[in-house]
Amino acid sequence: MTFEHDHILIRRFKEGDKFSFEELVRKYHGRIYNLCRYMLNNSKDAEDATQDSFLKSFRNFEKFDPAFPFSTWLYRIAVNTCIDYRRKPFFLSFLKKSKEGEESEYDHPSALPSPEKSYESKELGLQIDAGLRSLSPKLRAAIVLKEVEGLSYEEIAGVLDVSIGTVKSRISRAREELKKNLAGFREQK
Repeated sequence: MTFEHDHILIRRFKEGDKFSFEELVRKYHGRIYNLCRYMLNNSKDAEDATQDSFLKSFRNFEKFDPAFPFSTWLYRIAVNTCIDYRRKPFFLSFLKKSKEGEESEYDHPSALPSPEKSYESKELGLQIDAGLRSLSPKLRAAIVLKEVEGLSYEEIAGVLDVSIGTVKSRISRAREELKKNLAGFREQK
């Protein structure tokens, strides 16, 4: 249904209905923002990258191949936009260290309301954030698309424009690196 509905909106947009593109933006905004937030680890940069991703998709709409899902094409644009953001000198927020006691960019709610569990949950969230930041953009994109966005290996291969074997390899390497980073956290507990 989503694939067909997207293509109906795309056809209407190509016929001149500008509101159909707005509907696509509303539909995918949250997913693209979340991807950008995990890729860039900063909500302000993620907002900018999300907006840039939709602007690029709007400007390059004639390059979209309707034989494939719109979401795959849009994710690819967003991943490439985030990689571009990391390369640009104005992307300084990634390099900034958070102050001791500063709130995390992400919420990691505790399953139990006790202060100890809340603290441990926050610490684990910070460790996961740090682990994601330490990954290369290619590994980070693969693991975020799989574990956060829930895409299949085939969908990720389409988004990243690589083979399924490369996707599996990147996800495996990302998991191994994250496991190493989190091993120190578990030893502290």
